[in-house]
Amino acid sequence: MPPTSSRERIMVFYSNSEEDPLLGSSVLESVNNWDEGVAEDDGRFTDTLRQYVRLIKFRYVFIAVCIVVIVIVAGFSMTLGPFNISFAETYEILWSHITGNAYPDTAKDYIVWETRLPRVIFGVFGGASLAVAGAVMQSILKNPLADSYTTGVSSGAGFGATLAMAAGFTLGGMTNVVIFAFLFSLIPTAVIVLMSKISSASPTTMIMAGIGVMYVFSAGTTVLMLWSDPQALSTIYSWQVGSLSNPNVLFKNIPIIVVTAIAGIAFMCAMSGKVNVLATGDESAKALGIDADNLRIILLLISGLLAAAIVSFVGIVGFVGLVSPHIVRMFIGADNRYLLPASAIFGGMLMIVADQIGRVALSTPLPVGVVMAFLGGPLFLWLILRRSKDVW
Repeated sequence: MPPTSSRERIMVFYSNSEEDPLLGSSVLESVNNWDEGVAEDDGRFTDTLRQYVRLIKFRYVFIAVCIVVIVIVAGFSMTLGPFNISFAETYEILWSHITGNAYPDTAKDYIVWETRLPRVIFGVFGGASLAVAGAVMQSILKNPLADSYTTGVSSGAGFGATLAMAAGFTLGGMTNVVIFAFLFSLIPTAVIVLMSKISSASPTTMIMAGIGVMYVFSAGTTVLMLWSDPQALSTIYSWQVGSLSNPNVLFKNIPIIVVTAIAGIAFMCAMSGKVNVLATGDESAKALGIDADNLRIILLLISGLLAAAIVSFVGIVGFVGLVSPHIVRMFIGADNRYLLPASAIFGGMLMIVADQIGRVALSTPLPVGVVMAFLGGPLFLWLILRRSKDVW
């Protein structure tokens, strides 16, 4: 019976080589040394494989723990407010709506379903969108500081919302503010794409173009605020700091943010393998048949849409897209196949945790954007001190 495994073929060759008079002693010694090396490498390979399996299991455990924390924190978040509703009651109300049954206490039902649930949903999906957008931007631009701010998306949305409120376009409601914020948030992405087409789609070109656009929109926003009347200025300020209590955070707007977040995050996760290749360098991507320039532009456009969608409704919330991917990398590594879904879940968890801190920390509620600035700034400095080169 002929040998089937590589090991058996090696042993057959080795036994036959000892009887072959044409093979010298040096050849036989080399074969013997190589055979012993294979045996030694088998043990090292097994240990490496076991470590890899443990790492994969840990990544799944990390994602599962984040999901459990989101469920617990979301339920606790819906208990906060002037009207006392217990943790168990909140999920009883949600379950009654899922099953199509009417909850006996209509007042509590209205408060949880119409008032507090939209805040949680916007926080979870908004944080997930910003975190995934930041993770992808950091990978494709190979810059640890890349997120919706450094690409100018948030500044563009801020300018659009400020323009709508300063010009008095809010008379028919806050819908115009959302439209203006979304449209102007797309301008920085369009400018970056055009700049990359004119010169080259290198990461340095894109990040520099984004920073330039960010400063232009920030200056324009400041001018509009100086020209605004005091009443409009108050509304502009509350939107600029970012809050989950904005007038746009309504139940009727949930499908927009949910569909946008799920579609964008699903697309990014499907492209995670190519993002890994692109993160290693354009040469490696082109060697594998990937158009690095066009792929980077597509991913940047989708990332901009994800960030623009949540910024248009909630306002400017910083550090979620910047800090979340870095924290997740410390636990599960930089493999985007796991980093992107984990960042989405962690970002949603971080967003609602920051919102809860702002609601209970002081007698006057703090907007989630302010809380994230307080948390994100020191946390990011700590990450810089701990960051090792092997993370990237």
